[in-house]
Amino acid sequence: MARPRIDWDDLTGDVRSAIESQTGPVLKAETAADGRNCEIAAFVYTPTARVFVKGLHTGQRGAWTQQMEAMINPYIAPLAPRLLWQIETGPWQILGFEFIDGRHADYSPRSHDLPKVIQAMRLLGEIPCPDLPLKRAEDSWAAYVDDTSAPELLRGDSLLHTHYNPLNILINDTAHIIDWAWPTRGAAWIDPACLVLRLMAAGHSPHEAEAWARQVPAWSTGSRHAINMFAAANANLWTEIVNNDPQPWKRQISTVANQWLDYRLHTFPISGSAFPPS
Repeated sequence: MARPRIDWDDLTGDVRSAIESQTGPVLKAETAADGRNCEIAAFVYTPTARVFVKGLHTGQRGAWTQQMEAMINPYIAPLAPRLLWQIETGPWQILGFEFIDGRHADYSPRSHDLPKVIQAMRLLGEIPCPDLPLKRAEDSWAAYVDDTSAPELLRGDSLLHTHYNPLNILINDTAHIIDWAWPTRGAAWIDPACLVLRLMAAGHSPHEAEAWARQVPAWSTGSRHAINMFAAANANLWTEIVNNDPQPWKRQISTVANQWLDYRLHTFPISGSAFPPS
């Protein structure tokens, strides 16, 4: 569920002072309109620069994601905004990122942003996965499908983003992948498979969405069985999510996840692997 945003002027003076100790005097600040996970998310303007500031209260359930994002940042340049600083002040963990002048990606069919997104994913596929305590793909999806081979199919040594919401892609001359709260280690084909769902949610047919995914070299490393399993796991995962929190955008992803599974099972059937709902 989206957390309510705290505007710059509503932060306590000590928190504003701690941020300004890193940025210099803040002339004005604009609260970010998009995104769901951070209580503090603002573009701050100083006499010499703009900085994107995001923060979470340490008592929040997802506070660890701030640490993950800071930890992975040195390894993902130039795909992501550079982390300039991080501080803890009172109950807050706050990160400051370089400002990227761009807009969120348009995933709709015939969008000119899509080749840039695919290129960014190709570049990500060339970055070695660092030896860090990252999430593991098998821990995220294997439990959502009744297939004993799922953990091995999901396991791998590629660095994955996995959350290809168009809000997590900034577009200017290139595409920048932002919001690295859940960096994951897993099979290389998982990221383009995650993109399929988001493209379908933007109006692509399953066939069209997979045609874009096939342009990422990592897609070809996934077997029919592996991708069918992943489609089933996502259908079950999003059904569970909607049952617990039926927000419209979550219902939409659940619908396309089930549509993708139907497409996979009819187009790429695997004998003995029907993947019924778990």
